[in-house]
Amino acid sequence: MAVRTKIAGIGHYLPDKVVSNHDLEKVMDTSNEWIIERTGIEERRFADRKKETTSTMGTEAAKKAIADAGITADDIDFIIFATLSPDYFFPGSGVLTQRQLGLAEKGIGALDVRNQCSGFIYALTVGDTFIKSGMYKNILVIGAETHSMGIDFTTRGRDISVIFGDGAGAVILQPTEKEGQGILTNKLHADGREAEELSFICPGSHSGIHDDETDFGFSGKPFDPIFVTQKMLDEAHLYPYMNGRHVFKYAVKKFPEVIMEVLGEAGKSPADINLLVPHQANLRISQFVQKTLRMRDDQVFNNIQKYGNTTAASIPIALSEARDQGRVEEGDLVCLAAFGSGFTWGATLLYW
Repeated sequence: MAVRTKIAGIGHYLPDKVVSNHDLEKVMDTSNEWIIERTGIEERRFADRKKETTSTMGTEAAKKAIADAGITADDIDFIIFATLSPDYFFPGSGVLTQRQLGLAEKGIGALDVRNQCSGFIYALTVGDTFIKSGMYKNILVIGAETHSMGIDFTTRGRDISVIFGDGAGAVILQPTEKEGQGILTNKLHADGREAEELSFICPGSHSGIHDDETDFGFSGKPFDPIFVTQKMLDEAHLYPYMNGRHVFKYAVKKFPEVIMEVLGEAGKSPADINLLVPHQANLRISQFVQKTLRMRDDQVFNNIQKYGNTTAASIPIALSEARDQGRVEEGDLVCLAAFGSGFTWGATLLYW
């Protein structure tokens, strides 16, 4: 049998701080009922800014995944870190986790993936390819986010700020030749034509190339600094933007399409799936996808109600929780799927 990639260990980490919808009612014009009706979210976790960062949360999730796989950190030979909220603009969080795990002197490679909501699926696919090629034997894949440090907690920003939360999940990938185990197929897609419909564009290197009317306060001179300007502050360009209705319409189309794509390649149908773990973007999206694919409640796992949208971390957190709750057992057919900014989307089909 050809070598496949298995998830040999899994773990997740969530900050202790719970922020309920009622907490958000105190700082913006919103309500618990409004948030639940539109997103399904009841609460989320926020990191402790004095001691928790994206990389430290990722490291804690990694430690659990390493222990779950029955290996030590020294066995790791490559790290892939998916996030849209790294500790620093650069370097990436992968090298910080490498250092925190005591692997810096070993010199193993660390790759960061910046694909936002689909980041974990993209990272998993890269890891799968490395394992199948024989290049690495124990790959650590992390999805982690600290959204709370960069969203607008006012009425102006409520459409976004009520959705997101912080957390991390991690898996260990290893080769396997066991029948009925491992990744069957991955599919990745992107459509950049509407990239700005879900984006965080300032500050960025693009700003200096605009004309005088759209340059966000720059004169256009080649040596002007491209950082924060007063216009960016006044017009809220320093916060994420999302055209919610447009994203919803695109997501409920592409989610089922890519799930059916991986199922079709493997000769399977939605009825064969033991558990679908969708990216936790919005409970209403997950419910729409479930209805479209005619899947039962016991076939789909959602935990956005408790944690909000943790972007690149949402799938590994949900998959880890599902395993801990006995929702995933050896030999089960599991489908992971995500859609998000870019637009980018993808799916992975595997035997547990």
